[in-house]
Amino acid sequence: MSQVQPEILVTGGAGYIGSHTVLALQRAGYNVVVLDNLVCGHREFVEEILKAKLVIGDVGDRTLLDQIFASHNIAAVLHFAAYIAVGESVIYPAKYYRNNVSGTLTLLEAMVAADVKTLVFPSTCAVYGMPQEVPMTEVHPQNPINPYATSKWMMERMLADFDHAYQLRFIVFRFFNAAGANPEGLLGEDHYPETHLIPLVLWTVLGKRDSIAIWGTDYSTPDGTCLRDYIHVSDLADAHILGLEYLLQGGKSEIFNLGSGNGFSVRQVIDTAKQVTQKEIKIIECDRRPGDAPILVGSSDKARKILGWSAKYPELSKIISDAWQWHQRRHH
Repeated sequence: MSQVQPEILVTGGAGYIGSHTVLALQRAGYNVVVLDNLVCGHREFVEEILKAKLVIGDVGDRTLLDQIFASHNIAAVLHFAAYIAVGESVIYPAKYYRNNVSGTLTLLEAMVAADVKTLVFPSTCAVYGMPQEVPMTEVHPQNPINPYATSKWMMERMLADFDHAYQLRFIVFRFFNAAGANPEGLLGEDHYPETHLIPLVLWTVLGKRDSIAIWGTDYSTPDGTCLRDYIHVSDLADAHILGLEYLLQGGKSEIFNLGSGNGFSVRQVIDTAKQVTQKEIKIIECDRRPGDAPILVGSSDKARKILGWSAKYPELSKIISDAWQWHQRRHH
């Protein structure tokens, strides 16, 4: 009987970062199984573009998880199946704790039962709360200030406890602002509702919105608007492959920030989008939003040293032009 090829299970693999990571896995020679309930994910990403195996279902469905582990030779799990909208999490915290925390607990229990002890988990810089230093490192105090961030913080704690009790080894990536799209235009960002700045700016250019709001122009930053650390989604995907291979080669559990180390202001994003698209963009200046930090920038020195990771696409113009190419195709 021939050996069954090992496969990587990607939960949430029909979503934005998940789908880009599936593509990177395939290009690195891995066989992939995607589990996605398609609440936020896109079936056509997996079936038509990636041509990967798609199991439609929920990460909180233990019976389904047991079936997947029994019928596939799963070597590791990359776990992207989380809700991510900060504002929504404040209004509907139960939704976030049920899916993100309870769903992850169900997945971890199923993994232990199936003797699959390797997990790569995308967390968020939001676990740090308001920055006490810039750039933030992995040892920055953690003080999440909304249910989304708290749910990711709880998921990280569970991983540490499962490593201690069951030797389930993990990589946690705390990343900053995922942005951009596959440089070849195969995949991109398509959330409903959309809350991220770059796609909202590009939707304004495309006429899907009348204007873009700047929330706060009086911050202690060079131009008065908030600074954020944008990282190309393809660079994020590459990091997940490096993290997976680090674990498969026997590495111990680790936590890494993924950022560019550079901050770009809201005005810089809008100005760069004007240059890329050659279009004017109507701006409305508004008061600050509660809970917005003036500057969120991360140090990725640890990921560089241990994983050999660095951003291939650090330029804001490249991030926005790849996103622009995708949005024009998607929305015209």
